[in-house]
Amino acid sequence: MLRHRLGPALARAASWRRAIATMVLACLVLAAAPFLRAGFAASADDCILDNCADKAAPAPDNAAPRAPSGSLRPAPMGRGASADFDFYVLALSWSPGFCRTPAGARAQGQCAPGANLGFVVHGLWPQYEHGYPQDCPFGPASPSRIALQSAAGLYPSEGLARHEWRKHGVCAGKSPTDYFNDVRRAREAIAIPPPFQNAKGDQTWTAIDIERAFLAANGRLRPGMIGVACSRGVLQEVRVCLSKDLRDFHACPEVSRRHCPIGQIAVPPAL
Repeated sequence: MLRHRLGPALARAASWRRAIATMVLACLVLAAAPFLRAGFAASADDCILDNCADKAAPAPDNAAPRAPSGSLRPAPMGRGASADFDFYVLALSWSPGFCRTPAGARAQGQCAPGANLGFVVHGLWPQYEHGYPQDCPFGPASPSRIALQSAAGLYPSEGLARHEWRKHGVCAGKSPTDYFNDVRRAREAIAIPPPFQNAKGDQTWTAIDIERAFLAANGRLRPGMIGVACSRGVLQEVRVCLSKDLRDFHACPEVSRRHCPIGQIAVPPAL
């Protein structure tokens, strides 16, 4: 009889205990969220620009510049056809800035004293309007010796040329030789502003002034078609967006958004 009378009260008490436990759990999750986000952001910053999986020790001369926080990420799978992309990004690495990074310590040829390298080709990347393809299952896994001859003088090392073909060139829908010929065409289409040619002394610039210098040196280039990337307040690279046929520049909001701090950034001299 007593149990029968207490039953509704016990049920209500159990219901209250469940509700309180749910509220406590929700508060704990909300409190931990900032720390979880910070942990994810830190791991993203450790990714190499065009391949997060490359954190597993690349070969000495195969190092690529590291990405600043908020850099582009691969697009979701779904657009799988070869040459199915919207435009190209030509990434020109500022070699003295790259050589100050941990990856630069492994690029012995590029960062050796007397190398005297300024802007060098990091890569020519097929790009979507949102995200980009990579590791496409098309074309040979490694370019031939003849194909690599067409890349001579473009990249700071043959290892980087091979790496860029595997990650990005295979997505262009062309043979390695034709792809490297396109890399050369893209590089020759970009004029380097005079202050960055044979740079011998330390300089400081703002990212917007670096963009303006490239706009002045390349008549048809417009704001929103170029981006500047930094790491720890040091210039890393300039990224220029080009049409798929490489005949003109291309608007690219994702690429051109700010990847450098507001204010002065260091532009170290060539080694």
